[in-house]
Amino acid sequence: MRKIKLVIKTKSQRYPIIIGTNLVEKLSQIIKENSINFEKCLVVVDKNVPKKMISKIKNSLSKKELFIHYFNANEKNKNQNSTNKILDLLLKKNFSREDCIFSLGGGITGDVTGFAASLFKRGLKFINIPTTLLSQVDSSIGGKTGVNTSSGKNLIGSFYQPKLVISDSNFLKTLPKREIICGYGEILKHALILDKNLYQFLNKNFSEIVNLKSPYIEQTIFKSCKIKKKVVEKDEKEKNLRKILNFGHTFAHSFEATLKYSKKLNHGEAVLLGMITALKFSLNNKFFRQKEYFSILNHYEKSKLPSNIKNYFSKKDLKKILFYMLKDKKNNSDQINLILLKNIGSTIIDKKYDKEKINLFLKTELSN
Repeated sequence: MRKIKLVIKTKSQRYPIIIGTNLVEKLSQIIKENSINFEKCLVVVDKNVPKKMISKIKNSLSKKELFIHYFNANEKNKNQNSTNKILDLLLKKNFSREDCIFSLGGGITGDVTGFAASLFKRGLKFINIPTTLLSQVDSSIGGKTGVNTSSGKNLIGSFYQPKLVISDSNFLKTLPKREIICGYGEILKHALILDKNLYQFLNKNFSEIVNLKSPYIEQTIFKSCKIKKKVVEKDEKEKNLRKILNFGHTFAHSFEATLKYSKKLNHGEAVLLGMITALKFSLNNKFFRQKEYFSILNHYEKSKLPSNIKNYFSKKDLKKILFYMLKDKKNNSDQINLILLKNIGSTIIDKKYDKEKINLFLKTELSN
């Protein structure tokens, strides 16, 4: 596959996303081509990344003073303590603001590393090498960084754009099928909120995409990144348009927190479950057309995507789900803020609901 370059232009930073195969072997060359200069670098590595890929990066950066920090990437470790360990290492090795930190891993690794980069001496050069489909199409684009707390997901963080994003599709071949589905959830979200043509492409080519067939997977990553780029460039700090990227996430984050970020439901699966829940809520409130709802539901069912909250929760979980929904960072009152769908490709933002209405809706869903 030829190398594809997308350039993100925000008010705070202009940076490229490079998409292709065998990119980590050319890492040093790509960095030079994009005029990023540093002598010293720290690579924060998800322990799940294959050793042969880490070796390729070490070889490519052999002329730099290189340090490796291994990170056990999971939602429970996405916390301030993990960030502090990175900051302590940067201080111990006497890094300056002209040096660089790399993230090599999925979205959790990228979020924690980017957050540390934003804090260290008020801003360290940051290069993101996302290794999962989810991070390649979503979290590596747009500069959101942060960590979880006992009160909820991503409640402490910052907006901090990278200098460069490198998405090497070779990493995807090392992932289990469940991780590919995890990334597919965010791709489907991008289609539902802004691009009906992409939804139709996904509906038609789901099998080829999740089985990483070329050129379907490359086209899908590119199309999804273009949607995220469009949104981020118009609204870097999530004041208006960017809120649509949270479609399904208010439910999803509360589902994850209620299950204590267990392996029973990973982030992408939670997003898929959150989106179908938000779609049902949109339908119940007469925002969304029944025909399109059943089209999406059919896509879920034939693709065997998570679609039934009763497989994960019972009525006894309602109190916890509502607690975390109220704690969501998008709320600015005692009401719950939801992003809903008007039709495929068109959203409704800033709809606020009392917890009693959400409670009644979820209670009904868990009873049916």
